[in-house]
Amino acid sequence: MTDFRSGSFPDTGSFRRRGPAPAPGLACLLVTAGVLLGMAGSARAEVRMLTLEDALRIAAEENKDILKAKEYRKKVLGRYIEEKANAMPQLFASSSFSRDSDNSQKAFGGGFFMDMPVTRNLYTAEVGVSQVLFTWGQVGAALRAAREGIEDAEAQLAIYQQAVARDVTAAFYDTLLAKEMWTLAEENRRQKSRHLEETRKKYETGTATDYDILAAQVTLSNAQPEVIRSENLIRTSREQLRFLLGLEGQEIDTTGSLNTEVRSNPDFDRLLPVALRSRPDLHELEHQEAMTRELYKVYQAGNKPRLDFRGGSGWRKMTIGEGTADGLAYSAGVYLTFPFYDSGRTAGRLMQVRSDLEQLRLQKAKSADGISLQLRQGIHAVREAGEILQALTGTTVQADKLLSMAEKGYEFGVKTRLEVEEAQLNLRLAKSNVSRARRDYLVSLATLDWITGTIRTAP
Repeated sequence: MTDFRSGSFPDTGSFRRRGPAPAPGLACLLVTAGVLLGMAGSARAEVRMLTLEDALRIAAEENKDILKAKEYRKKVLGRYIEEKANAMPQLFASSSFSRDSDNSQKAFGGGFFMDMPVTRNLYTAEVGVSQVLFTWGQVGAALRAAREGIEDAEAQLAIYQQAVARDVTAAFYDTLLAKEMWTLAEENRRQKSRHLEETRKKYETGTATDYDILAAQVTLSNAQPEVIRSENLIRTSREQLRFLLGLEGQEIDTTGSLNTEVRSNPDFDRLLPVALRSRPDLHELEHQEAMTRELYKVYQAGNKPRLDFRGGSGWRKMTIGEGTADGLAYSAGVYLTFPFYDSGRTAGRLMQVRSDLEQLRLQKAKSADGISLQLRQGIHAVREAGEILQALTGTTVQADKLLSMAEKGYEFGVKTRLEVEEAQLNLRLAKSNVSRARRDYLVSLATLDWITGTIRTAP
């Protein structure tokens, strides 16, 4: 049975054949399976095999949410450069030509020119400079706010990186679980097929009836849907992982194992300070609060005086009538601007910022409470998954031994088919429960690391 259209086969090394060798009637099926296996081996070269470390590394480089966060960081850096430029000297160059005529100046010309309008042409070329001198701390506060904005963008990037690492880890383990479920379903189908062949042998020797053959055929048919569903589960889990990795158009597969040892139960009192110190969403709120405090200082200076220096030097040429004069020209001055009345604009802005600060304070307190709740729930999930896994330890060995005894008994006529099928069901459930318990335990550990802000985002 091929493992869907990718040409990849989950590992079936755990399958152990029980009972007598398959009947000659299965030779064609086995040969076909061998051919398909060879084809799958050649197709595997086109499939990108990934370990968990590979998946985390690719996600850190290709995930769309992380790439968006990196672009946002660039945008905030641009804002900082913009604010920094406000504190630096501004250089400019200008050139102009103007022409004006004023009849009111005729009286000053005298003689013949009294009847002619006075016309003036002015040509200028100038290089100038402007520099902020004093703004009541507005420029410095804006710079500090921009720096806090950069730190806020870094924290936001860390939020996405850790969330993606958590989701990628869970999706990776989901693919391993799906492959193990396929292995169990395929093993069950092969067992049903083998029992059908054994029943046919007994029928030929007169120890089985048509009813026994029909029952074995129905049982084999009923095992097929589980194989199909598990194949589709592998497809969907791979697609989910590929989506998180941002590898659209590439065929991927995973390699690894769900085997793990149960650790000691995590301690809430030890992990809570770690979470409050490491969670990037708390860091983001802290930087937003610091940035808002600096913006408050910026708005406070909105109705305060400011001093600016402006100066320039260049060349000017002026013509009035037949007279022409040109030469160097310069200007320099310190300018005071005092917007002493702005109709309450500054007061309104300060009221908004004070409200923002209070909201951030409440959000930080709520987030800390939420992290405490998440941590308790995460610890309970780890403890539950670990206890379930420990409770299932050894069950598969017992169920495997029970099935072997039932099959031997059925072969010698001392066990019924119902007993064999019940033993098969128990073994399949034991194996699937252990696989799911391992997956749940590994995912609960990754989730707990995410809650404490210590999850590994890349190898």
